[in-house]
Amino acid sequence: MGRLGTGGALGNSGWVQVVGVEVGGGSPRFSFLLAHGEDPFRLAWEAGYRIIRPMSASGTRDELTVTVQVTAHRRPVAPRGPQRTRTMLRGVGTADADPIVRQRLAAYALVVSERGILATEFSDRTAIPGLWSLPGGGIDDGENPAQTVQREVYEETGQIVEVKRFLDLQTDHWIGQSPTGVVEDFHAVRLIYAATCPEPTDPVVHDQGGTTANCRWVPAESWRTVDWASGARALLNRHATTQLRLCRRERWLRDHERDAG
Repeated sequence: MGRLGTGGALGNSGWVQVVGVEVGGGSPRFSFLLAHGEDPFRLAWEAGYRIIRPMSASGTRDELTVTVQVTAHRRPVAPRGPQRTRTMLRGVGTADADPIVRQRLAAYALVVSERGILATEFSDRTAIPGLWSLPGGGIDDGENPAQTVQREVYEETGQIVEVKRFLDLQTDHWIGQSPTGVVEDFHAVRLIYAATCPEPTDPVVHDQGGTTANCRWVPAESWRTVDWASGARALLNRHATTQLRLCRRERWLRDHERDAG
């Protein structure tokens, strides 16, 4: 079992260990603590493996283990060296800034219902106001990611959801201003879950004054027309069609059982 990465404190977000297995319950092929700025997909590739899909996330914010299914790619690997960090500070280069280093572990959900996909709009406290994303946010002390999803979805949209499965893993790294105006060298680690909302209502933002300006249900047939943030669009391109289909099937089965009873 190879050990990759240098590890590192995650600011106020705890630790996350990434473990790669070829089959569920199999012996780990690698294990690493995800250090600031590191991409787990790249680290796995440099260890000789390709990540196929996430399998599970266990533990709480302070000590979280993410298990991914991998397969050996059997290709030559040339280490790429340090990753370039982009800046979101207008007119300021990374060499001119003196940012606070921060890594944030967060959980989000692709929530579907008979009304479509649940979406949240970034507020003017963010660098991308007006763009839309999926509900979610930082994992609080003592929470597991699924609990974070349920709390954040309610705070941002007022919906009560059922968390179904661990769906995807994303990381991003940039230098920019936080909602409080502090310049940060920011490493986002996002755990994405599939969730359903059996009794959807008109969404409402309970957490006023934060990074969520608005929320809504996007009809299943029109989600491609929405101005999504790049990370959200990438996730939806991979998973929206499947999750909407599963939601329709689940609703059909529920209605069939009710009619049969």
